[in-house]
Amino acid sequence: MSPRSAQANEEMREQSRERILAAALEVFTEKGYHNATISDITARAGVSRGLITYYFPGKQNLVDNLLDRYIDSVTAILDVTGTPDERLAAIIDGVLLTVAQTLPIQRMTLSLVIHPSTHPLFARAEARKEDQVADLEDGLRGIFAARGADDPALEEVLFRSVLEGVIFKAAVYQDQYPLERVRRRVHDMYGLPAPESALIQDDPPPVGRMRAAEAGG
Repeated sequence: MSPRSAQANEEMREQSRERILAAALEVFTEKGYHNATISDITARAGVSRGLITYYFPGKQNLVDNLLDRYIDSVTAILDVTGTPDERLAAIIDGVLLTVAQTLPIQRMTLSLVIHPSTHPLFARAEARKEDQVADLEDGLRGIFAARGADDPALEEVLFRSVLEGVIFKAAVYQDQYPLERVRRRVHDMYGLPAPESALIQDDPPPVGRMRAAEAGG
């Protein structure tokens, strides 16, 4: 049997890394950062402890990798073309579609941000991605300036606050949250044309008060 090529070895290493990160995300989401253990992640990934520590020496390395990917995905949403209104609509849709497709990472990130003992982990991730975050903020201000806003910096803060509130609710309530109707309402808030088709999925029917999803659900 001929030895595996360097490319095949690299592909296997990448698959192992991805399996470990996927398992870590599940465990962090279910148990929280402090209660999760490397043993939990080892069992979930179906790999040896030695393999995990080879790629990721500790829990913080795993969280750092997950957060870096999360921030990369958020800042990449700004990379859209068109008129200012078209760009703003595409950014709204990009954020909400990402939320719908990545609820576990949203829930993990939320738990890290709101707890004082883990917030520094998120703050350090933002510091590592400082240039990307600054470009995102500047890009949004530029869009609002092009739309004629009196205070583009304030509009950028408000816009991000609206979307971060949606992310929070979607992460907590999950399938109960009417994300598509909220999407259309956000378009309307900014005077954008109503979307022609559903972006995400059918919303749950209105049933009164939403109940927070159980942890790990």
